[in-house]
Amino acid sequence: MNLKVISRNVGIALLVSALFMLLSVGVSLLDGRDSAMTPLLISFAITFIVGIFPFIFVRKTARISLKDGYMIIALSWLLSFIFGALPYALWGGPFNILNAWFESVSGFTATGATILEDIESLPRSLVFWRASTHFIGGLGVVVFLLLIIPTSSPMRLRLANMELSSLSRDDYKSRANKTVYIFAYVYLVMVALSFLSYLAAGMNWFDAICHSFSVSASGGFSSRNLSIASFNSPVIAIITIVFMLLTSIHFGLLFVTFATRSVKPLRNPILRFYLISIVVISVVTSLSLKFSNIDSSWGKAFLDGTFHVVSYASTTGFGLSDNSVWPVLPCFMLILVSLFCGCAGSTTGGIKVDRALVLFKAIRMQIQKTLNPSTIYEMRLGKRILHDEDIYPHVLYIAMFFMLVGISSILCMLFGDPNGHAITGSLASLANVGPSIGTIGSMGNYNAEPGVIKFIFTADMFLGRVEIYPVLAVFSSIFRRQ
Repeated sequence: MNLKVISRNVGIALLVSALFMLLSVGVSLLDGRDSAMTPLLISFAITFIVGIFPFIFVRKTARISLKDGYMIIALSWLLSFIFGALPYALWGGPFNILNAWFESVSGFTATGATILEDIESLPRSLVFWRASTHFIGGLGVVVFLLLIIPTSSPMRLRLANMELSSLSRDDYKSRANKTVYIFAYVYLVMVALSFLSYLAAGMNWFDAICHSFSVSASGGFSSRNLSIASFNSPVIAIITIVFMLLTSIHFGLLFVTFATRSVKPLRNPILRFYLISIVVISVVTSLSLKFSNIDSSWGKAFLDGTFHVVSYASTTGFGLSDNSVWPVLPCFMLILVSLFCGCAGSTTGGIKVDRALVLFKAIRMQIQKTLNPSTIYEMRLGKRILHDEDIYPHVLYIAMFFMLVGISSILCMLFGDPNGHAITGSLASLANVGPSIGTIGSMGNYNAEPGVIKFIFTADMFLGRVEIYPVLAVFSSIFRRQ
């Protein structure tokens, strides 16, 4: 294991966090030096010194092994969590060490779960730092690293292949080097467009930038206690729906659609399956809300239903109404869309609808083979023929996902689970959705959860963000010589 190459590259990830801490200090100055200025300055100094240290004392090297690459990915995320928790912990208030860790992990993984009961009581500079962790995590701390490494570097290509799953590269029709730039371009355009749209809809600049960071990252941190509901604006709700949906679509498809000025790339079987699922589940949820008298008008019912279905499917987690008072059926619909979520190659978490479609097609093919053993069948995904080696890793990933939900739920139950959120909390955390149902629903928070359970949920968030395999690879490399 090459500690030199690992430390230099992890240092870049920390410098990115330090930059946004410094920007948060700027927000504090604009607000007349609020109470978070000193904690942010101290956090910036510590993070910057640790991040810059390898560049001063460690000689540059371009060599990188597979083991080094996975260690860079894992350590970049973990150290970002640790140093990202410093501003919260130093400021105090509701943030003890564990709560600061929870908020930091939730922010960087773009999960959006929170322990805060009164967000508006925080100084705006700390709220900005909180939103910034979404911005950094949505693009990815390793993607920031890849944007800095020279294009010709073999290290860049290897890291890109490890950070970006094969699912996210399939539709880009380009090399991994170019894929990183495509992802970054689309992501930054989403941030800019959502910011301008929120401003035009009546948000002030601070709320607009915080919500643009969150919606583009498919996070869920809001600068308001009641999330999107606090603005009491159907226009802002519809803008949020549009951008939650856009950021849950494969960024490669969006890029090609814009570059070619054609909607032909959007005629994608995965996207079609995803959008049809969203429409059907939104209609069922909305009808249930109206017939249950949760919403008094059809317009409110369809706005509420569609908003929350898209929010949970995109793993964003914004809230428009309190789903803790909803009946069983719409709550079940939200849990259902939390399982498979959006498309690969986007900022969403979860299993990804791509894998879900592969699973359904594999089940169908297996049934056909059982009925007609002598017939040869081909599985197609659009124009692409899928072979067993293409299908197996994705079906295995789904199995591992549910296995981890089960393990996490059992661990929560072993440690008490006084609020009954073992299963729903584990699912929402591993899928990076954030809110679930009940008291941890769209208007709830995780503050009442015991400390051990909060820590289990943060482990789920991390595993979900890096899609499990890199963490398993790191643990395997630690306990094996080769």
